[in-house]
Amino acid sequence: MRYFALILVILSSLQISSAFGQTEGVGKNGERDSLYYQGLVQFSGVVVSSDSLQPVPFANIFDRTTRRGTVSDYYGYFSFVAGYGDTIMFSFVGYKKSYFIIPDSLTDSRYSIIHMMEKDTVLLKETRVYPWPSKEEFADAFLNMDTKMDDLSKARQNLSGDNMAFASARLPSEGSMTYKWEQQQFQTRIYTNGQAPSINILNPIAWGQFIDYWRKGKFKDKNK
Repeated sequence: MRYFALILVILSSLQISSAFGQTEGVGKNGERDSLYYQGLVQFSGVVVSSDSLQPVPFANIFDRTTRRGTVSDYYGYFSFVAGYGDTIMFSFVGYKKSYFIIPDSLTDSRYSIIHMMEKDTVLLKETRVYPWPSKEEFADAFLNMDTKMDDLSKARQNLSGDNMAFASARLPSEGSMTYKWEQQQFQTRIYTNGQAPSINILNPIAWGQFIDYWRKGKFKDKNK
């Protein structure tokens, strides 16, 4: 209903502009404007879908007589100069091509229409995608498939320490960790302001913790 009201407003504006253009084009002796004498017409309109009356944006409008044309805008509106009796072709992806012949008996240099286009349904052939190049290789892979790995074994393998460490190393840090790291860096910059930053290799407290861990055997390989 909204699109139908929009189309009515556009057509009303086209008729009003056509009336003003005709009045301005008439001279003192009742002569018509220059487009009429040249056999040209300002061809305008709206392209809509026949089933829903919704505008067809960016449809191709091509004059097969003069080999010129234009494209409809977002609201399906178009306007260009054509000739009397020209054949206009309308085309758009998903719609059938349609044609319109401008009448050659017009008495005005402006002409507007509402052009309806029908949707075109294209049925493609069935395509089957196989993970193996041939049926023989599929049969060989199916017969030699390892069925010993059940769901519980797969879950245990996915939750193993190596797999969890591999996955966690590739996860981005969360907000709290990033904030804590930034605060530590900020405190370090404030503490070492005006002097060289401290290095843990020269820190006696760090050396004391290292010797304490070494005495307690915390550096031993746990796997052994």
